[in-house]
Amino acid sequence: MIDSPITSFLTAALIVFVAAFLAEPVLLGLTRIFGIFAVVRERTCRVYVLFGRVVGVLDEPGLHFLPATLGASAFIANFLGSCHVLDLRLDQEYLRSQPVNSEEGAPMGIGIWYEMWIDDPVAFLFKNTDPRGSLRANVSNATVRCLSNMPLAEMLQTRHNMSQTVRAEVTGKSREWGYQLGSVYIRKVHFRDIGMIKQIEEKVVNRLRQVTGAIKQTGANQVSVITSSAEREAAVEFAKAAAIRPGTLGLAFQEIAREPAVAEALFDVLETQRILAGKVRFFLLPGGAHGRMLANLMAAAAKPE
Repeated sequence: MIDSPITSFLTAALIVFVAAFLAEPVLLGLTRIFGIFAVVRERTCRVYVLFGRVVGVLDEPGLHFLPATLGASAFIANFLGSCHVLDLRLDQEYLRSQPVNSEEGAPMGIGIWYEMWIDDPVAFLFKNTDPRGSLRANVSNATVRCLSNMPLAEMLQTRHNMSQTVRAEVTGKSREWGYQLGSVYIRKVHFRDIGMIKQIEEKVVNRLRQVTGAIKQTGANQVSVITSSAEREAAVEFAKAAAIRPGTLGLAFQEIAREPAVAEALFDVLETQRILAGKVRFFLLPGGAHGRMLANLMAAAAKPE
């Protein structure tokens, strides 16, 4: 059977595709092993060391052709040397309750937060075996050394100035180790002595009670002054009313006396009101002889024996 040209073409294309698919990673791996190229990721750095000497530093992200950067050392750097990959991203750390004493002798604790990143990869690798731990210890020592013996009021109020003081103290030393110190912030200032905390709480509570009592007393005094003034004004007005009452009533009775019928009806009403207000017992008797007889009988029954 004779193969057609199309079948031969498809077979050859398939073989080439499979060979390229298998050979591509192998070829890339060999070129990377022999130092032909290197890929630097974002915010990372590659430091190539050969025979105890730094031969190249790659800190720009992207694809790098190593022979153009390292020269002939690129072909043996991966075999006889080493490549250190460093993380250049921003990092941060928080140190809790660093012990300091105020000027008054109060035991205080300071929590300090700071940022850092690798600024010099070579110094970071070879000038200090533990640059992160050394930076932590340096920040802690600077906090204790610079912030001790401060007045308590200043320690509780000027956190920004304290942060700047610690940063200025640590920055120079951190640069020698390849670290760049970023923001430094005093996040917490607190008392470390439990007994002192309880004493302060008691003083605050007592002070609040005193202020509350003073406010209540001031309010009571003001109410008393207002009440006294109101009572005095009311007494003056009642005295004026009592003084003019006889004259007012006299004028009213004089006007009523001009009409005898009105005057008689008014006095009858007043007498009736007085009788009702007195809460005495009274009886209504019929007129004539029967009424007089009943009155005599009731009067006789009411006499004591």
